Amino acid sequence: MTRRDDSGASPVLVRGARLPGGETTDLILADGRIDEVGSGLSRSGATVVDADGLVALPGLVDLHTHLREPGYEASETILTGSRAAAAGGYTTVFAMPNTSPVADTAGVVEQELALGEAAGYVHVQPIGAVTVGQKGERLAELGAMASSRARVRVFSDDGFCVFDPLIMRRALEYVKAFDGVVAQHAQDPRLTEGAQMNEGTVSAELGLAGWPAVAEESIIARDVLLAEHVGSRLHVCHLSTAGSVDIIRWAKRRGVDVTAEVTPHHLLLTEELVRGYDPRFKVNPPLRRDEDVRAVREGLADGTIDIVATDHAPHPAEAKSCEWQAAANGMVGLESALRVVQQAVVDTGMLTWEDVARVMSTAPARIGRLAEAGTDLVIGAPASLTLYDPAPSAVFTREDLRGRSTNSPYVGRELPGSVRWTFFRGAVTVAEGAVVDLAEVPA
Repeated sequence: MTRRDDSGASPVLVRGARLPGGETTDLILADGRIDEVGSGLSRSGATVVDADGLVALPGLVDLHTHLREPGYEASETILTGSRAAAAGGYTTVFAMPNTSPVADTAGVVEQELALGEAAGYVHVQPIGAVTVGQKGERLAELGAMASSRARVRVFSDDGFCVFDPLIMRRALEYVKAFDGVVAQHAQDPRLTEGAQMNEGTVSAELGLAGWPAVAEESIIARDVLLAEHVGSRLHVCHLSTAGSVDIIRWAKRRGVDVTAEVTPHHLLLTEELVRGYDPRFKVNPPLRRDEDVRAVREGLADGTIDIVATDHAPHPAEAKSCEWQAAANGMVGLESALRVVQQAVVDTGMLTWEDVARVMSTAPARIGRLAEAGTDLVIGAPASLTLYDPAPSAVFTREDLRGRSTNSPYVGRELPGSVRWTFFRGAVTVAEGAVVDLAEVPA
């Protein structure tokens, strides 16, 4: 599949869009860039997009996506995951390395990069594994991946914690050489053996093995101290507890170079949903208490938590259509993320649309060291943006999903908003809410 050459595309006039700061403007997109910004713009031969009532956001950037290819194409492929991302307003996704083979060499990350380029919907930026095979025993080829065509800057064993403190220290030391960051899956494996859900009153009532908050918090506490000692960058994946927010807040006051993410589902959903034993709500880390949801919302609002990342984790139907204990952990989330964020923290008055642009675009691009992603909507910037309508409200259905898997916790739930248009480097990937078939776009 090929994507239309930006330089040969007709210019686009976006008329009357509302920028994140609230001002209304026109935008002209040409040759893959934002060519003009202002009022009353016109351009001969331009395709006009009426953006009245729509919020124009920089193309969303997801620092935590599982695209499953190579190796697990029954769950997702880079093409199907890219389409799901575009449908959600994303123009860049960082692909986690738990593939088969694991993305622990330059060859695998370059393959992922090339598959993303061929799909053409978003920039697929590979994340390299910290350890060989994600086994936690010895460091992977960090330098080779960093110097490859994929220019990897984020390294993670997500799905597994880098549990050995010496391995973690060495990884933090190594990535300093090229301004990289280690993204830690904070889960003490000994404290979570056999765990099925958050440890607390609900797990006791249901008779399910509990997943204690301290299993997350103890790893974060250790790693912020290691990062401070080494003087390196640390990123904490899918933070989920009130105690974790407190530790990150303390570390930032101390001057530690640490960033953290929260998922949309941890901003909205609680452990109470597990009472129905619906495997759609089984996830790692687990859904937590209402108190934790309030804490992570507050942490995002006050800047303790830097970004929202989806942890989009597709699974085939058989991995979720089974009893709770046998079900796989994970939820798909690319298509619903912006709508969930609106419901959880925008409509509640905790975040503005400027804040949304920061936590879902500019900050994740900065953490991942991508200069051409997450840029403000100014003249000369890449024409990667989404036009979002916050006004409607509708029940989320399976028809809203554009990836290969359907394990969404939001099916049947009413959510606000709608992604109307997505532009990736000037090319239309979503038009009037429908994903464009790029195979039909002339090369």
